[in-house]
Amino acid sequence: MRALQQTSLDGPQGLRLITDAPVPVPKPGEVLVRVGAAALNFVDISQARGIFAGGPQPPYVAGIEAAGEVVAVGDGVDLELGTHVIGVSIGGGAFAEYLVLPAAAAVPVPPGWTDEQALGLVVSWPTALAALRPLGGLTAGQTVLIHAAAGGTGQSAVRLAKHYGATVIATASPEKHDVVRALGADHVLNSRSADLATEVLRLTGSAGADLTLESVGGPTLTASLNATKRVTGRVVVFGLAAGASPITNWDLVYKHQLHVIGLNLGALIRYAPQVFGEVMGELFGLVAAGVIPPGTPTVHELADGPNALGDLESRTTVGKLALLPQA
Repeated sequence: MRALQQTSLDGPQGLRLITDAPVPVPKPGEVLVRVGAAALNFVDISQARGIFAGGPQPPYVAGIEAAGEVVAVGDGVDLELGTHVIGVSIGGGAFAEYLVLPAAAAVPVPPGWTDEQALGLVVSWPTALAALRPLGGLTAGQTVLIHAAAGGTGQSAVRLAKHYGATVIATASPEKHDVVRALGADHVLNSRSADLATEVLRLTGSAGADLTLESVGGPTLTASLNATKRVTGRVVVFGLAAGASPITNWDLVYKHQLHVIGLNLGALIRYAPQVFGEVMGELFGLVAAGVIPPGTPTVHELADGPNALGDLESRTTVGKLALLPQA
């Protein structure tokens, strides 16, 4: 089968299109999916750079999120062939014509949705919802600061925060501001500004944001800590697109007296499955209610995957990106 193989830890440029990858065989408890669409995520970049803890080592078939048709099942799986599902394979394999998923992790694509439209339902949307609700404790009337608001998870977070009655301060590069405003953000700031914290404090009457969703890292994390309310404020950290940023115990005692919460979806599933189950239950309730609409990703052919992933890494993209593996 055709697949994108990560051949080095040099990032997206290490991806190579191969045509002789073996079609995986589902083991007991697994399903084989004919991939209709695969999503590009920052996790793919972290793995390609070798900074994802416990990530696969080259050579490996890249990609963690895909949707498609179940074409075979392993022993003990009671799932009808022809069902369309979406799921995550954290060890890779999604950027290919076929993907094996644990049956327990294969989530049905909502009725009437295409595979492309379902991308994000098991990564971007649950990450945003978990960050806002069970971990971030967002309630109506609070102010939330959302970084990278034009990206897949950022857009999801803006929509959800507005649904739950929050005032949203979003950051994005200037050319993406109209996209973020259209999602309902109350204020949109230039993510490249050196005075982000000052601007947030101005907008909040010097109080700071009640909750900050931080997926950028680097100097943006420092700005986030400065922009968040003292003592009761929460900063949920779930990404490091711009690199690591050290926080010391001295900082937390004398500079940033607030709650810093780390979010990794895999760890949430492993260590707090009940919380994750509640997130997914709430998520699909929102789908049924029409709060979460079908996605509209920007699609690329499989062979264009290295360029598309490079664009994602350079943060020049808007919204969700998809690869179409079938020739």
